[in-house]
Amino acid sequence: MNGKAKKYDIIYADPPWHFNVWGMKGAGRSAQRHYPTQSPDFLKGMNIAALCKPDCVLLMWATYPCLEQALALGRAWGFVYKTVAFTWVKTNRNNGRLFVGMGYYTRANAEIVLLFTKGKPLARQAKDVPQVLISPRGRHSEKPDEIRKRVVRLFGDLDRLELFARQSPAAQASAASPFSGWDVFGNQVEHSIEMPR
Repeated sequence: MNGKAKKYDIIYADPPWHFNVWGMKGAGRSAQRHYPTQSPDFLKGMNIAALCKPDCVLLMWATYPCLEQALALGRAWGFVYKTVAFTWVKTNRNNGRLFVGMGYYTRANAEIVLLFTKGKPLARQAKDVPQVLISPRGRHSEKPDEIRKRVVRLFGDLDRLELFARQSPAAQASAASPFSGWDVFGNQVEHSIEMPR
């Protein structure tokens, strides 16, 4: 990478959390079966600060069992937690009913996107962006495109980066694609940036 790292107004992240399971059945459905996961210490050690403008927002996917890890990670990257920006309630692709996932207590069928800020909060560009999204689940860990669209509606067409991306804007030909305008970094895509050290 030549020169200084590009700086972003918006960081959108889906960290590859490592989650300890209690048995073989859970191991067969865990994230680490589908892609490499990372320890909290590894994630905290990433130099995300080098990618942020002085005023920056972080939108981070989290599952409820990893909520404490997500809050700690946001702080480690220099952000202050503000709220839950989005709640994705998953439905089944085939019949539209609520998806029933794993869970040691109740059966999980929702994921959340936490919102953190650094510096001054970014100006809200739209006041009608809803928090809840009810939509079908895709492949393991695939997130709905609608959330990317809502992020841009909420904050505008600013410099934005998706960390731990699993889909690449290069694969999307249309300017109307939810990936249009996003830089990406992840081991499952041809990333458009190098991670600063």
